[in-house]
Amino acid sequence: MRLVWSPLALAQAKAIADYIAEDNPLAAEKWLTGIFTAVERLMDDPESGRQVPEIRRPEIREVRHGEYRIIYRAQVATVAILTVRHGRRLLSEKNLA
Repeated sequence: MRLVWSPLALAQAKAIADYIAEDNPLAAEKWLTGIFTAVERLMDDPESGRQVPEIRRPEIREVRHGEYRIIYRAQVATVAILTVRHGRRLLSEKNLA
């Protein structure tokens, strides 16, 4: 199983880490390491994340890292990380580009 991050998801993870780093650079580094660790398990078990309730498509799933949702698409040989969002924000189909 291959793990691929979309440019959008990488940019969002970086923006979140940059925001955290304004107050605590060490916490930002720890958060960023944690987000990559959180998705590594998907290479062994891509269906371990829950289905995104507001999308209702079985291949669109999420794992949590702290207060953030990591949204991904589980495919036959690839897990595609689509977006990273705060847990309080709802997701729509247009956010998956």
